[in-house]
Amino acid sequence: MSSSTETYRERLAQLKAEGRLRALPAAGYFRYDLSDNDYLGLGRRDDLRRDFMARCEAPLTAAASRLLAPRQKEAVELENTLADAYGRPVLLFNSGYHANTGCVSALADARTLIVADKLVHASIIDGIRLSGARFVRFRHNDVRGLERILEKEGAGFDKVLIVTESVFSMDGDMAPLRGIAEVKGRYPNALLYVDEAHAFGLFGERGLGLVRELGLDNAVDVLVGTFGKGAASAGAFVAASQTVVDYLLNTARSFIFSTALPPLCHAWTLRMLQEIFAVDALRANLRAISERFRRGLEAVTGQENPSCSQIVPWIVGSSEKAVELSANLREHGVNALPIRRPTVPPGTERIRFSLNAALTDRDIDEILKVIATL
Repeated sequence: MSSSTETYRERLAQLKAEGRLRALPAAGYFRYDLSDNDYLGLGRRDDLRRDFMARCEAPLTAAASRLLAPRQKEAVELENTLADAYGRPVLLFNSGYHANTGCVSALADARTLIVADKLVHASIIDGIRLSGARFVRFRHNDVRGLERILEKEGAGFDKVLIVTESVFSMDGDMAPLRGIAEVKGRYPNALLYVDEAHAFGLFGERGLGLVRELGLDNAVDVLVGTFGKGAASAGAFVAASQTVVDYLLNTARSFIFSTALPPLCHAWTLRMLQEIFAVDALRANLRAISERFRRGLEAVTGQENPSCSQIVPWIVGSSEKAVELSANLREHGVNALPIRRPTVPPGTERIRFSLNAALTDRDIDEILKVIATL
């Protein structure tokens, strides 16, 4: 091995010794697959896929960025559909990662203070680093801590960008959005940025998210949603004022310099929106089975669970134990993957269960029986 790559080999060996060496999961059939984010189970519907492929003639490539591509009919229709639903303009991005890194880095600068929840996604952190803005974290879901930071530092900046998620991807808990919105309203120079990646399709009127469910549309200045989870597709969007959308179109580097997703992908997302807007029964079932699973997991483990959504963690405290338990679950037909640092803080390594609306009460009880044996 070249000496120039020796440090990489050493780092890989260190990760292995710490139980943190990652690899792509092996393909296989599992009786219960709780590893992905297809929360509504739409991606498991072969009937939807076959019907779509029989009817759709959208191109397989955009062949350029949105600012150059001639093939944009499906993208524009998707933006317009979402804009009608949210009552404000929408701009598409290629992924949630593209949206957060591009938007945060574009909206903030050296005269901006960014105040973010301690557990926001890595894509938001990367956007913050790219922005060059002053950055302060507040303790997870601590509204009073947020306000203390704004009281101390907010007046010294042209803008304050408050950043949180609505449903957090690792604990499955929810941000106190009403409290955050109240604090934001007391600071005229503040903008509120909410990532709804794990709420879009699952909460609120027609699945439009937790912000909509709580009636906070007017309080949230920038709303990010993704299609790779509840919508069983790919891509993301930002809903904001016309000024902000136009500004992002002209300044968000991840938008400007990325080849657009294929029109076929946008057409499939449009088809998924038709389903999402109409599946209140699936959303209700997902909430019910999520509550059943949380209560059962608490009974089996003796641990209070932080979740109040379809994401339910089993916190086990070490990388080695998380890997071992995940392997044992797979042997019993349950696919649920280990989550280790740096994705989660040290000492909170876990199994992350991603529930989906295709599961039944009986399925939940069977999964809990497997967990109890471990």
